[in-house]
Amino acid sequence: MIPTTNDSSFQISTDRTRLDIPMIYRFLSEQSTWAVGISRTVVERSIENSLCFGGYLDGRQIAFARVVTDYATIAYLVDVFVVPEYRGRGYAKQLIRIVMEHPSLQRLRRFTLNTTDAHSLYARFGFAPPQRPDTVMERYFPNIYLS
Repeated sequence: MIPTTNDSSFQISTDRTRLDIPMIYRFLSEQSTWAVGISRTVVERSIENSLCFGGYLDGRQIAFARVVTDYATIAYLVDVFVVPEYRGRGYAKQLIRIVMEHPSLQRLRRFTLNTTDAHSLYARFGFAPPQRPDTVMERYFPNIYLS
């Protein structure tokens, strides 16, 4: 368990066995703006192949983040959320701080994420628009889980 500072009852762990997979799946498939319709199989496979962070309040998981990384040069922060009834209490800031301080995620050349509405949250941790957006390309299929 990784201690946090603001709320002693809120703790963050990278222990995959503690993750509440049904809750994560429900949130991503039904409430997220980026993965509506995602299958449980895809959620489970994504968790198996990522560094995951669960946020727990009194033993109940209320937050999640995962990082796709090679642990040497690059990382991609994805699927960050706090369940709606616990938002606005600083848990997302604590979660991102712990992610950014994780020993395996230090000295990476590039750390990326995508967000539509949390720019100010991530800016606190050094994230900014790409310095060279003309070099960034992507293949993007926003509704892939709905087909």
